[in-house]
Amino acid sequence: MDKLKAYESFVSVAQRGSLTAAARAEGVAPAIIGRRLDSLEAHLGIKLMVRTTRRISLTLEGAAFLEDCQRVLADVANAEASVSAGGGRVHGHLRLTAPAGFGRRHVAPLVPQFLREHPEVTVSLNLSDRVVDLASEGYDCAVRVGDLPDSSLVSLRLADNRRLCVATPQFLATHGTPQNPQDLLRMRCLTLSSDASQTRGWAFKVDNGKNGHEVIHLRPQGPMDCSDGQVLHDWCLAGLGLAWRSTWEVQADILEGRLVPVLEAFAAPPNGIYAVFAQRKHLPLRLRLWIDFLKQHYADRDYWLRAAQRRDP
Repeated sequence: MDKLKAYESFVSVAQRGSLTAAARAEGVAPAIIGRRLDSLEAHLGIKLMVRTTRRISLTLEGAAFLEDCQRVLADVANAEASVSAGGGRVHGHLRLTAPAGFGRRHVAPLVPQFLREHPEVTVSLNLSDRVVDLASEGYDCAVRVGDLPDSSLVSLRLADNRRLCVATPQFLATHGTPQNPQDLLRMRCLTLSSDASQTRGWAFKVDNGKNGHEVIHLRPQGPMDCSDGQVLHDWCLAGLGLAWRSTWEVQADILEGRLVPVLEAFAAPPNGIYAVFAQRKHLPLRLRLWIDFLKQHYADRDYWLRAAQRRDP
């Protein structure tokens, strides 16, 4: 079995939703794609896809393997691009996007340093809590925090992201401290509006009654919501309600006593901070270097400690 070809076919079928569409894109018969998938599943000893005459869907193992395959194929394309670049100069324009709050703190401050290292590159940075459509809006790369619903894009995990439920000490003294996640449904909560990227709600780990745990998602309500995470942060600091925020945003407030974490025993496992980009045969060298640059910084634990201690930009 040609593993690389099998990975490519698996990703193509997952992205296009059918053997026929994947076969058409590769210029081969659907039966060939089917045999590659069969060989891959036999090699791994797991079922990656459920195939019927009407549709194809990924198994849980297949969904996890898809992310790994996309990363492997991206690494191969990067290696080829690096060799073919032959040490040529890095130049051109990058169109980048990131969530507003995270982008202000952890993307925008890094752009000038990246440009100092690569002075012939220019950058346009869009900061928005709206999920930007990279392909239709012409962006090269997005930084995204949390769940990634769109499997048609390549995602590379840059760092872990943990979320906490927080409030001011004064708010908790007045309104009480929630003892379990269901209590939030009866309390004043500050939430992102429906057009923002937090689509599934607040995640918590609870006992499933079978000697294990499961992650549930709640949609608390309150008198105010907003599409801007920084506004929710400000409202929370003003004592107007409970908020579910990332540690990169509230760690300094917790350390200095302005906010208090609650329901820590129910905190869900970390999700990720990702670089997301469209599948390409060869990534431009400037984009590959930008992704490597982010990964290098975000992999450094001291970076996050320094960021928590500095004032907001």
